[in-house]
Amino acid sequence: MRVLQRVNESRKLGLDFTQFGWNADEYLKTGISMPEGAMDDIRHHYDAVYLGAFGDPRVPDMKHAADILLGMRFQLDLYVNYRPVKLLNPRLSPLRGDRKIDMVIFRENTEGAYVGMGGNFKRGTPDEIAVQEDISSRRGVERIIRYAFEFAKKTKRKSVCMSDKNNVMRFGGDLWLRTFEEVAKEYPEIEHFHMYVDALAMQMVRAPEMFDVIVTNNMFGDIVTDLGAALQGGLGVAASGNIHPGRVSLFEPIHGSAPKYAGKDVANPIGAILTAAMMLEYLGSQAEAEMIERAVVAAIDAGETTHDLGGSLGTKAAGEAIEKRL
Repeated sequence: MRVLQRVNESRKLGLDFTQFGWNADEYLKTGISMPEGAMDDIRHHYDAVYLGAFGDPRVPDMKHAADILLGMRFQLDLYVNYRPVKLLNPRLSPLRGDRKIDMVIFRENTEGAYVGMGGNFKRGTPDEIAVQEDISSRRGVERIIRYAFEFAKKTKRKSVCMSDKNNVMRFGGDLWLRTFEEVAKEYPEIEHFHMYVDALAMQMVRAPEMFDVIVTNNMFGDIVTDLGAALQGGLGVAASGNIHPGRVSLFEPIHGSAPKYAGKDVANPIGAILTAAMMLEYLGSQAEAEMIERAVVAAIDAGETTHDLGGSLGTKAAGEAIEKRL
């Protein structure tokens, strides 16, 4: 927020911020995750939501986090999960050598195994059966694939890879592959190829330079984006957006709340700062977003980072190292 306020004031962006105190303390006192009517308020009165990390061990079933985060994804129809995987400094990657790592992963965000369809039969007995259904609609699949191609076209990226597991998940996989091939015909200038998700995971490590844009379903996207984060330096540097183009959208660092580090001044602020930059980009302030990324890169290059990136600074000092470069 300090970085956002600094840029907002210096560049006269005219951003107004409203802070909602919907944290775990409040939930434990009231049992309410979000006030009644809050989602409609967000939908009609705001342009973007900048989200802090959720997860508190005092709420073991994670209901508070699920109500807000998944609630927003589904109720606001934030069907694009946008995860850039960009190596900001070669020393941050676990891969040897000077590797080109600059890909974008789009994960379908509102369908798949995350819709909660299924159930348990004979729960708690030796004969228990669990069913978890994976849901794909033609509309949902087509819009995320089309978004990936449009992004590639707009940003002049050369290829789009669609990843699934249709040799095993035949029905949903067939829908994804057929839709991918049909949409690709509308973008003949963009190379397109398909890869099973296990092969994708292998090639992301073996040859990350072969990927520009990747599009996949909710479950596989959840997994390979964390692999991507590891390639770029860890969860502490990874930003993400949950987007519905042209509508209020949600931006959050992906690293979670890490309760064991709370109050110790050791957590890496870069993921949160780059997420703020991503939000500015979505709101039309491209130059300011690039300015923030340059400040982050300069701090990393100077070694002014938290311990996970090889520096010796605490959270506050690492944030200030970036802020002063603005």
